[in-house]
Amino acid sequence: MTKLPADCVLPTAEQEYRIRSADGHWIHAAAYGPEDAPLVVLVHGWTCSTRFWAPVLHQLLPGHRVVVYDQRGHGRSDVPVGAAGYSTVKLADDLEAVLAKVVPAGGRAVLAGHSMGGMTIMAAADRAGVADRTAAVVLISTGPSDLVAELNVLPAAVRGGLRRFLGRQLLQSRLPLGPVTPVTRAALKYATMGPATPVDRADASARIVHACPAKVRYGWSRVLGSLDLHARLAQLAAPTAVVVGSHDRLTPPVHSHRMLAALPAPEGLLELPGVGHMSPIERPAEVAGEIRRLVESRLLTVQEVAE
Repeated sequence: MTKLPADCVLPTAEQEYRIRSADGHWIHAAAYGPEDAPLVVLVHGWTCSTRFWAPVLHQLLPGHRVVVYDQRGHGRSDVPVGAAGYSTVKLADDLEAVLAKVVPAGGRAVLAGHSMGGMTIMAAADRAGVADRTAAVVLISTGPSDLVAELNVLPAAVRGGLRRFLGRQLLQSRLPLGPVTPVTRAALKYATMGPATPVDRADASARIVHACPAKVRYGWSRVLGSLDLHARLAQLAAPTAVVVGSHDRLTPPVHSHRMLAALPAPEGLLELPGVGHMSPIERPAEVAGEIRRLVESRLLTVQEVAE
């Protein structure tokens, strides 16, 4: 098995949390970096876990306090018992519970969400408990709706209804992924990463995705297959930047342009040439740089004015 890049391994957490969500579901979270540093909360995507953020986390430390949490069913968070545990409302509930726990009274954080993590932030755009604790947002490799229709995993020759049908079948497969092999790693790299991504980074991504239980992957795939959060973008009042890879096959740049047009306080688009869907693993320095930019312009600057 390929040796993991050093920055794809999480450091030791300063603090760990077990946070109870609105429906009683338990969420695992961890904090890294000095308590008095600017706060960043990272929200991972479908089939991932806190491990996904390791490369970005290493870029942000030690100058930031970084909190990561496992979305329900992923990593060390509890798995929903039934279908009712899978919805955008539950995602928003979990984010609100995490922020209530980790953001100090009167404080705010910069939120960054990748893929389903970005959708989580969109889903919570109408929550006062989230808005009051948010200084700015970075939406990374994500989209608000029409995910199946815009998938670019299939060849261009497959069009229309057949394209949507096959795309939905791929998205909502119940099959376990099994062990990471050169074949499965190559397939996942094709679907989720840019062609120039090194093998060790593709392997790091594959290990994370393959660790997600099949029933959890399927449960969330059904939510993603009918997702429509476009109207929530108008309620996302915090200054919001968007990041996308030019070769993102799962949430291609068309989603990013639509989001920017709908956001009330857009902070610009960073398009990463040659990068796929897993931009925080593929190009962590650039992703962390955009998060840092929002921290400096929308969190620290506001705090200095208030003081």
